[in-house]
Amino acid sequence: MIDRIDHVVLTVRDIDAAVAFYTRVLGMEAVTFAGGRRALAFGQQKINLQVLGQEVRNHACIGSGDLCLITSWSVQDVLDRLKQENVEVVEGPVAKSGALGPITSVYFNDPDGNLIEVSRYD
Repeated sequence: MIDRIDHVVLTVRDIDAAVAFYTRVLGMEAVTFAGGRRALAFGQQKINLQVLGQEVRNHACIGSGDLCLITSWSVQDVLDRLKQENVEVVEGPVAKSGALGPITSVYFNDPDGNLIEVSRYD
């Protein structure tokens, strides 16, 4: 029935600050859609951004996101990029299980406290 995830939504304090972080640190592309909404595109997916209270159908709260993003970069290159951007690693590199098998992951928080995991398949 389900083939893939198209997009996820993160609730943030400041959409412009979130766009700046994800484009600068992770190289995502900022996009605008649906009358001014903002998102971050990468591969065939995107992360839509919303502020608290913008979407009344969910029970969103700031900083509750937990995303695993797959990279083709080496883990050391990811660590070097995070260090260059002054992003504190909260865990990793560490062995984990991804949807398709073993991965090596590095964890950090975005400016709103969402947990971001950047992983590479072994």
